[in-house]
Amino acid sequence: MADMAPWEIWVRGTGLSRFVLDHFWGWPIAESLHFLGLSLLIGTVGLFDLRLLGMAKSIAPAALHRLIPWGIGGYVLNLCTGIYFFFGYPEQYAYNRAFHFKLAFMAVAGLNLLFFYGMAFRGVKTVGPGADTAWQAKVMAGISLAMWLGIIIAGRLITFFRPPFFH
Repeated sequence: MADMAPWEIWVRGTGLSRFVLDHFWGWPIAESLHFLGLSLLIGTVGLFDLRLLGMAKSIAPAALHRLIPWGIGGYVLNLCTGIYFFFGYPEQYAYNRAFHFKLAFMAVAGLNLLFFYGMAFRGVKTVGPGADTAWQAKVMAGISLAMWLGIIIAGRLITFFRPPFFH
């Protein structure tokens, strides 16, 4: 422990870290919940983004937007399980380039979300079935889809780009 950073010593000393390491079934359960959260998130936000981009025009965007709370629930589930993973093996994440990319994609997705609800959502709410959305909403939907795809890929690559001392 002498060569660990102070933050890492703190994380390793928490009850959550000990819980993760002491419960064999915790990790596979958390992985399953993480996948469920991802499915909820992409299944709702991804569908909404695709509608904004022009697919399934027979459905009003507002109708699909009613599913977004499920996506938020999926995001919260993923945030909780992600914290669980980090506290179990902080060095696998903190020094991992793929994890850094995942966090960067999440930051851009979050900023995009703020811009969307601050600038484009008012116009999207009034778009009816068969109608097209404004180009700004399309750009933001494209950014959203690209960021979530990046998050998924970077998240999957975390396992393959572990720091050398972790192997």
